[in-house]
Amino acid sequence: MKKIIIIANWKLNGNKALVNKFSKYFTSNIIKYLKNNIIIMSPPVIYIEQMKKLINNKKIFFASQNIDYHETGAFTGELSANMIKEIGIKYVILGHSERRENHNENNKLIAKKFNSIKKNKIIPILCIGETKKEKKLGLTDKVLKKQIDSIFLKCGKLAFNNSIIAYEPRWSIGSGKTASPNLINKILKIIKKYILKNSFQDIKVYMQYGGSVSCDNIKNIINQKYVDGVLIGSGSLNFKNFKKMIKISSKLKI
Repeated sequence: MKKIIIIANWKLNGNKALVNKFSKYFTSNIIKYLKNNIIIMSPPVIYIEQMKKLINNKKIFFASQNIDYHETGAFTGELSANMIKEIGIKYVILGHSERRENHNENNKLIAKKFNSIKKNKIIPILCIGETKKEKKLGLTDKVLKKQIDSIFLKCGKLAFNNSIIAYEPRWSIGSGKTASPNLINKILKIIKKYILKNSFQDIKVYMQYGGSVSCDNIKNIINQKYVDGVLIGSGSLNFKNFKKMIKISSKLKI
């Protein structure tokens, strides 16, 4: 039975009080469901140290929501991969639709970040997805493969070994609309096979879905063959809902 990877992306939300409350609730209500789940928390990076100390469990992992691809230098406001590694962060989310849209991050820039993450032996969580317009034009496969190809071009054929790919259709983020479980499975199957084919050997790459994941749909999403987990956004800020989703996941025999 495989473990389900559940990533909580808090985005630009949270404060010390929320971290305290969440961590207390987490340790008393969620720790017991860790056996069948891998939980990765991604609050704003300034709160990670606080949350780590409060939860105090080596089975809970943490992810940064972003990094800069430079190691050092005159890049005001940025954090490097080696900096976040130093404080015990094991994962980095990159390529998220909000950064692609709001910060004009393109495939070339994301590939540079991916490369820096891998060089520092951190696990990348690469978000890929198509816009509403691209979906309507039937370009989903082409767009996703192009996003994958940029990583291969920069990082080589083994780039995706020990990496996580999160399919996040850009038309779904924050909309309340979720891709159907069958469509999610179909797309993840296409992407995984494409990555394995271009890697020229069997590698460990894990596939996720993100985009309006909720208590109502998580069971049907996770039950799909090619789904290894989910990336949860605002839903992870609600203590009870997050616990319910983890509980549902822990009971599934996959």
